[in-house]
Amino acid sequence: QVQLVESGGGLVQAGGSLRLSCAASGSISSINTMNWYRQPPGKQRELVASITSGGITNYADSVKGRFTISRDNAKNTEFLQMNSLKPEDTAVYYCNALIKATWGLTRDYWGQGTQVTVSS
Repeated sequence: QVQLVESGGGLVQAGGSLRLSCAASGSISSINTMNWYRQPPGKQRELVASITSGGITNYADSVKGRFTISRDNAKNTEFLQMNSLKPEDTAVYYCNALIKATWGLTRDYWGQGTQVTVSS
């Protein structure tokens, strides 16, 4: 079994910062790309940032220059540092990773989601 567990969400004022973490655990052979998605109220889930196993990153235009994705491969963990937060960043944030399990199957796994609320 493979699990992704997120932490670090909460309520913050506009202009503030939060750091999200996502730890993968279980029968993991390797982890390829790791991602952060978010789903604002009443809207579809959208990709926020991604990072390959080699550290190549990509960001949605709406968060470039404010958010930083990183990962610790030794701990199977990814992070999302969010600075200069805006009310429009309010959403449930989900971590996602392409993981090869020890039994050989590779597929997407999702965390349970963590709420980020930015007040104006």
